[in-house]
Amino acid sequence: MERISKSETINHNAPPSNRRLIKLFLDDCTLRGYSSETIRSHRSNLRIISDFLLDRGWNILEADKNALKDLLRYLVTERNVGVKTQNHYFSVLSSFFEYLVYEEYVMSNPVLGFRKRYLKNYKNHQPQPMRKLLSVDEMSRLINSVLSIRDKTLMTILAKTGVRRGELISMDVDDVDWSHQRIKLKRKNKRSNLYVYFDEETAVVLSRWLRIRGGCAKQGEQALFIGDRGGRIGRNIVYNIVANHAERLGFHDPSSSRLEDHFSPHCFRHWFTTHLRRNRLSREFIKELRGDSRGEAIDVYDHIDHDELRQAYLAAVPRLGII
Repeated sequence: MERISKSETINHNAPPSNRRLIKLFLDDCTLRGYSSETIRSHRSNLRIISDFLLDRGWNILEADKNALKDLLRYLVTERNVGVKTQNHYFSVLSSFFEYLVYEEYVMSNPVLGFRKRYLKNYKNHQPQPMRKLLSVDEMSRLINSVLSIRDKTLMTILAKTGVRRGELISMDVDDVDWSHQRIKLKRKNKRSNLYVYFDEETAVVLSRWLRIRGGCAKQGEQALFIGDRGGRIGRNIVYNIVANHAERLGFHDPSSSRLEDHFSPHCFRHWFTTHLRRNRLSREFIKELRGDSRGEAIDVYDHIDHDELRQAYLAAVPRLGII
């Protein structure tokens, strides 16, 4: 069998298909400990890129600067993606090519020079829009307006713990530790501290949900939050729950292109962090409660007393008067 005759590639047998290469790359991401959400996102981005290239008769191994230019035009003119999303697509593609270089499918990564020349660094060169930030009163109105006990509990935990959407979805019933009023999270790359705390009003609404959850869940389901079919709730369902309730109160405008007009699940994390800071909780405690990665060597020696952390959290977390 003949190997494709490209100067960028090394002599192997006929190259695997785009789909096969993507699967191998995603398997490698799993081996490296990437989160399931990151892998899902990579799969989606790479399949869009692969379909674009295949429509134009290219194996992904043949992607050169001209193919990348066409890809960028396609993303901008046909998919109407912004600068941040453009960077994300090409960041994923660059990681994919780094894998191909490592496995000796190609000689070099063509994305590196292309990104430097054609893609703006949106973090440094563009004004950063602010996420929607609700006041404490607005958050109270939002959560208390929700009639579904599942939705109310889900949104309360997002607000009171600042967890990410993927962390919320991964929660199981047995992860709730009532004696310490905390929830143990699944280990993920972005998360250092595995425990988040909740206060009394969260405990009340959570206990209400658990009293009816068993009648909604399919047999053997362990997930704390479940969808309409009785299985673990999905990312899109969580987004729709939050966006629909926020839109009803005028906090979310799906027709707007401005980030500050949208209220998404991540806005709860923004709210949690901002209001803990405004209530003068220490930076170290906020970082611990958020579960931010502790990458500096000195962090190893920075031991936090969790009883003190819990008491500080309970003193600082806003009360919402949840009914």
